[in-house]
Amino acid sequence: MDTIDNLKSLHTALIDSREGYKEALKDADPKGMTNLFSEMIALRTEQSAGVEQILSGRGELVDESGSFMSTVHRTVISIRSLFSNLDESILPGLIDGEERIVSYYDEAISGSGLAPQERAVLSAQRSELIEKISEMRLRSAKAA
Repeated sequence: MDTIDNLKSLHTALIDSREGYKEALKDADPKGMTNLFSEMIALRTEQSAGVEQILSGRGELVDESGSFMSTVHRTVISIRSLFSNLDESILPGLIDGEERIVSYYDEAISGSGLAPQERAVLSAQRSELIEKISEMRLRSAKAA
């Protein structure tokens, strides 16, 4: 894939993730995971805007609707919330999803077509995400 394709894939993954967290927030127990979901929605909004700015700067149109998988993620969260609380037991799944997004960052960053300032933006976003994953792992370990 080329740089533009990698950036578009990353952007779509960020949008899909944000929409999944929004759905989870609707179904979450106010005392449970709502803070984490809210933090991740804010992070995803910020990150997708940064990637969108890079793409727009390259003359690319950006689709804010996400992908078909966004619909699937929302459906899975809704179904899961019918049978159980959205509590720390879902953290391993969230961590797996976040690690997949790190791989999208890795693909985008490793491309040779990025300007230095674009690479810096993506690297900073990746670092923020790695920090969030560490926080999720710690929370999951405490809940176990």
